[in-house]
Parts: sequence; structure tokens; C-alpha cells
Amino acid sequence: MLKRIKELYLDAQNILSKDPAARNIFEVILLYPGFHALVYHRLAHGLYLKGLRFIPRCISQLARFLTGIEIHPGAIIGKRLFIDHGMGIVIGETAEVGDDCTIYHGVTLGGTGKDKFKRHPTIGNNVMIGAGAKVLGPVYIADNIKIGAGAVVVDSFSECGTTIIGVKGRIKK
Repeated sequence: MLKRIKELYLDAQNILSKDPAARNIFEVILLYPGFHALVYHRLAHGLYLKGLRFIPRCISQLARFLTGIEIHPGAIIGKRLFIDHGMGIVIGETAEVGDDCTIYHGVTLGGTGKDKFKRHPTIGNNVMIGAGAKVLGPVYIADNIKIGAGAVVVDSFSECGTTIIGVKGRIKK
């Protein structure tokens, strides 16, 4: 329990360090819906890992109602995720998000409807996903990649440190 509280505190500290509008840690904890979504997700995910399905889904739907951010309890979320202006974010059941990532509003980490088991993206560490971007299917996005606002990514990108833009996502030259 203490470990989970410490992880949430690190999430809040990360938001404070990345958001110039955040004035103090208490403001982040009390007023940031991205932080609240992480609190709900970490609770729901813990129950999901214990084999429960209904109660974690109830928690995730409550979080969606309260924050506008939908994270399936089965999704794996790394440490220090910064969800900025989170309204409209959707993260699917088999999605994986690495450590130190930033996700802006309107982002979807979703499926294409064609895959059966691993249906959602795997996002590396220190990835920034711009507003309105869609990353779809069981694709892999390597560490330190930036995905531009409005990009639609349906292919894997393994070259660290690149920027992906456009519909259909491509590396910015």
C-alpha cells in the first residue's frame, strides 16, 4: 500500500515538473483530472490483476465519467505518466505505456478491430503523443519518439528519437 502511494506521489511530482501552469503538488493532487485518472486506474488495474473484471470496469467507467479519460483496467501504465488536458483520451485493454510519457487530450491508443489477442499499441519510455493523435493496432513505438498532433499511426516505429507526423504516420524528415 505504501509503495502505491509513493508511486502516485511520484506521478504528481512529475506532473508538477512538466506543467508550467501547476503551482504546487497539492494543486496537482486536488485539481488535475489526469492525476485522478491515474489514481483510479492504478486501483482498477490492481483488482484486474487479481482476476476480478466487473469491479475494475466499474471503477474505470466512474473515472471516465469524472475525468473524461478512459483507461481500461487491463492497460499497463508505466511510472510518471503525464496526462495533460486529458479530455477524450482512450487507452485500450492490451495497451502498454512506458515510463515518463506525456499524452495530450483526444489521444486514442486503440484497436483496429482486426486483431484478437494483443490489440492495442505498446508505447516505449519518454514518448510524447500530441493532441488528437491516434495510435491503432498492436504496433510498437520506440523510446523517445514524438507523435505529432493529429497523427494517425498504424505502423510500428523502432527508430528512437524520431518524430512521427501526418495521416498515415511517417517520420518527419
